Amino acid sequence: MALNKEQIAQRIAKELQDGFYVNLGIGIPTMVANYIPSGINVVLQSENGLLGMGPFPFEGDEDADLINAGKQTITTLPGSAIFDSATSFGMIRSGRVNLTVLGAMEVAENGDIANWKIPGKMVKGMGGAMDLVAAAKNIIVAMQHTDKAGNSKLLPQCTLPITGLRCVKKIVSDLGVFDITENGFVCREYAPGVSIEEIKSKTAGKLTIADDVKEITF
Repeated sequence: MALNKEQIAQRIAKELQDGFYVNLGIGIPTMVANYIPSGINVVLQSENGLLGMGPFPFEGDEDADLINAGKQTITTLPGSAIFDSATSFGMIRSGRVNLTVLGAMEVAENGDIANWKIPGKMVKGMGGAMDLVAAAKNIIVAMQHTDKAGNSKLLPQCTLPITGLRCVKKIVSDLGVFDITENGFVCREYAPGVSIEEIKSKTAGKLTIADDVKEITF
């Protein structure tokens, strides 16, 4: 059975390391804030000007003045700081962010990512994704493995406008966990109930199955 969005976020949270400064993109990545492992101290950064995001608020506890870059209401933690977007992007561009988690419409086998525009469809703007992919030390993508028509989103090369080149290090999709190497996608883990054959059939880019591939655990 493929992972749902919450499980994708939960698996990505296992990649967090103590002391990391982490930027969470719009969509599935924002859910990672709810699954930070106990004993791990990370600082979540939002490019609209916040350092020290907490988990999403419970219903009824929302503060409309506290939002992330995706305009979702959030919470703050002791020691949080709020500042202008120029300061925020100064942090990003100077390489202060250790890990960025982004959604994507396509990822190529060499690590290229397309996640900001579909030609012919209205878009509000590119947002901060291009700065994040250019400056982040490590990028993990949270995504569905295929589109609504069943076409693979892990490709030999991106067909949509590129956000960043050779920058993605790891993908967590609803089917599994994949490293991006010089030899393309390497499947390290598979979702419970998902077969290796299904992963192969739904991956258009070059794919290798790791010798020690294992089932995802939480």
